[in-house]
Amino acid sequence: MARLTSAEGEVLLDEFRRYLRDHGQPVTRPRDRVARVVLRSDEHLSVEQIHQQLVQQGEAVGLATIYRTLELLEKSGLVRAHDFGQGFRRFEPNPGQGSHYHLICLRCGRVEEFQHERLERMLPIIADEHGYEAERHRLELYGTCRDCRRRAFG
Repeated sequence: MARLTSAEGEVLLDEFRRYLRDHGQPVTRPRDRVARVVLRSDEHLSVEQIHQQLVQQGEAVGLATIYRTLELLEKSGLVRAHDFGQGFRRFEPNPGQGSHYHLICLRCGRVEEFQHERLERMLPIIADEHGYEAERHRLELYGTCRDCRRRAFG
């Protein structure tokens, strides 16, 4: 995903703080730090990656706090969780900027996002042809990325 600008990340962080206050939850430094890592990332971060980044920043935030904060971020709608079949979930900011899809490498675990205008136009047509009224969709393509193929075939 494209990295959010600093200003966009701050807007989402302010929205999270407002969500916490509106739901009677305390706005704490650990929650703020977890949210900042996720909302400013251009990657699909795992809990372990979030924890590693916090440690590198000198923040002592426990795994339980990270999990609880991610749950609140999901409930607020500001973060999306994905399960790409790797045995753990990954998290990305959800700034509400249209649909995107994922390419997942089965060898290295790399996740790459893409958008496709023609695909977006086709989805409602496909749903209609099968008698469905589409409400939401998700597309994940699994395979081997270019870098892993190069390493395999030298």
